[in-house]
Amino acid sequence: MTPAAAARPRRIGHPRYSMTWPRTPETVPEVRRLVRVAVATWGLDTAADPAELALTELASNAVRHGLGRSIRVVIHRPAAACLYLAVVDRAPWRPPVVQPAAPDGEVGIGGRGLVLVDAYAERWGYDVLGYPRPWGKRVWAELSATEADS
Repeated sequence: MTPAAAARPRRIGHPRYSMTWPRTPETVPEVRRLVRVAVATWGLDTAADPAELALTELASNAVRHGLGRSIRVVIHRPAAACLYLAVVDRAPWRPPVVQPAAPDGEVGIGGRGLVLVDAYAERWGYDVLGYPRPWGKRVWAELSATEADS
């Protein structure tokens, strides 16, 4: 699968990865690969599994519940110990909803992914994009990340 735009590193600071993909299930493995590349580039190997899990859930939710033909994925390191993950879709009026697991371990329609994001993220949320006419939303998570000792 070819993304709509190539990832471009920033000229200063840590690189930022921002890619647009079709809003299809085939995009989710591509998102997993991109987050693995980003954390490896930054030497944040201990954050690889939580980051992959969190971004996979955000992307899966956008694919499943979003609107439009594409989603945008952002992976950023705004500070040395912070990893920022976000997915943008075109459904501003569909906010993410956490649905806890039922007593028997089953979950209703969706929802378990955000429970996992909540468990791994220091904080997470969403922003409605576009004013005065909203056109989309960005669901994001910030994870603690430290560089592996060499």
